[in-house]
Amino acid sequence: MKALTHTDFNFPGQKSVYHGKVRDVYDINDELMVMVATDRISAFDVILPKGIPFKGQVLNQIAATFLDATSDIVPNWKLATPDPMVTVGLKCEGFRVEMIIRGYLTGSAWREYKNGCRELCGVKLPEGMKENQKFPTPIITPTTKADAGHDENISKEEIIAQGIVSKEDYEQMEKYTYALFARGTEMAAEKGLILVDTKYEFGKKDGKVYLIDEIHTPDSSRYFYAEGYQEKFEKGEPQKQLSKEFVRQWLIDHNFMGKDGQQVPEMTDEYVNSVSERYIELYEHIVGNKFCKADNQADLAARIEKNVTEYLNRK
Repeated sequence: MKALTHTDFNFPGQKSVYHGKVRDVYDINDELMVMVATDRISAFDVILPKGIPFKGQVLNQIAATFLDATSDIVPNWKLATPDPMVTVGLKCEGFRVEMIIRGYLTGSAWREYKNGCRELCGVKLPEGMKENQKFPTPIITPTTKADAGHDENISKEEIIAQGIVSKEDYEQMEKYTYALFARGTEMAAEKGLILVDTKYEFGKKDGKVYLIDEIHTPDSSRYFYAEGYQEKFEKGEPQKQLSKEFVRQWLIDHNFMGKDGQQVPEMTDEYVNSVSERYIELYEHIVGNKFCKADNQADLAARIEKNVTEYLNRK
């Protein structure tokens, strides 16, 4: 199985390209963005050495599903998906903040809580909480958005005081974040899942705030299976998850957390294929439809170039 780990397209009207950890974003005439969801996989802010077949298609199609399903809540950047691994949309000026919202105490928040932290990004945390416990109400714990390296936790007050985002724009993003999380929670519950935490990114175009990037994918979100949640929580057992956490846990088990001097463990073909299967399983649970593998796996780049070029030439 092929994996797309690098792109170097030259689309009609292309002005620049930004290679992110997972997505490659092409600027078309300062008006449109062509976002290619590659098969790269990152964890602990490190891009792992091998790609995961079909991962890009999984992420792109999950995001498209949820962008369409939430467009009544907030305007979003998406215009079309001309290829299974590509979304084309409006170019917005992105805010330098990621809006992370948490419904449960888990992951990095739990690790900090366990070490005695009782305030996260300016939000006070109740005493006596346990791992994977539901918060009384969801909390927003924003981070600054780094071009390279680690994103940093920051509070709402610091964001506004430092002029990273205006008070008006931040409060609009905050309102959208709560509403999107509520919709995502409802949609997850219909599939027997719990949306545990996620992140949203926003941008601005012509004075209006838009939802940008991708939402509710297993790369940006964590899901628990609803069945068995309460029993596992009461016993203090790990939850059955639908998220990228299984990759992070595999790395932790092999003594890698992205720290200086640590080596990424060997990713065998068997392991890579197992991760691919997990991503497909994630898609089918989250979306509720059978995953259809895109054809032409022999030359993914050629297929993408043809589909996107045809779309742009029709615009």
